[in-house]
Amino acid sequence: MSRCADAVELFLNKMLTAPKGMESTVFEAMRYSSLGGGKRIRPFLVQECARLFGISDCRAIRAGAAVELIHCYSLIHDDLPAMDNDDFRRGKLACHIAFDEATAVLAGDGLLTLAFEVLGHKDTHPDGNVRSDLIYSLSQAAGARGMVGGQMIDLMAEKLDADISLISRIQRLKTGALISYACEAGAILGKATDEQKKSLRLYSDDVGLAFQIKDDLLDMLGKAEDVGKATRKDADAGKATFVGLLGVREAQQRAEALCKQAISQLEMFDEKASNLRRIARFAIERQT
Repeated sequence: MSRCADAVELFLNKMLTAPKGMESTVFEAMRYSSLGGGKRIRPFLVQECARLFGISDCRAIRAGAAVELIHCYSLIHDDLPAMDNDDFRRGKLACHIAFDEATAVLAGDGLLTLAFEVLGHKDTHPDGNVRSDLIYSLSQAAGARGMVGGQMIDLMAEKLDADISLISRIQRLKTGALISYACEAGAILGKATDEQKKSLRLYSDDVGLAFQIKDDLLDMLGKAEDVGKATRKDADAGKATFVGLLGVREAQQRAEALCKQAISQLEMFDEKASNLRRIARFAIERQT
């Protein structure tokens, strides 16, 4: 995962080279928010799923970087005062604090659109149909039917008495949709069969939900210096979370069950999926 992160970092650094002129400020904000931080778990999922089908790492890194660009844009907007109003991200000032709110909005917009530029380039895959499928699927995962829709429901849920069903739906869209796409992108690159795509979709659904439960646990139990942002914000704001509804112990048990279920979805891939099994464990054992 570290080697994949390094490769993504190099690629993003190249793509985000700032031109001369006044527009360079938005590139500085885009670089600030996407370079030098993050676990790069989504690009790693793209790479490992692509490897199941013998796809070269250079193509997978491009597709993975596109997912990471979307993820980084979403974090910029998520931290804005109109959203979650966070001052820190990945251990440093949030983009709207380091720059200003207008620049942060534009930086997020720039990262979002750059993702589709990367996917549309022939270096991502020589088959135009594959590139089209990658773009179409990402637009659904990141848009109002996926991540954006999940964020909208999350904002509305602050005024509701949310139950576990609603929280699960929010997180399957807000967090899980992009994780699911990361696995789907590897399958699209590899022109996988419907059965193979279904297996990876079920795996990614479980991993995505387990990942979010762990995030809730870290918000409740973690230290800000370890997590890289303020903790206990959800609890202090009275926001409904898995931990708040289930309690710490049951939330941990549910994350463990999801991890085991995710691993069971990978039987058809044998040892080729060993890193995907490890990432399922990492999702619930990480401390950041």
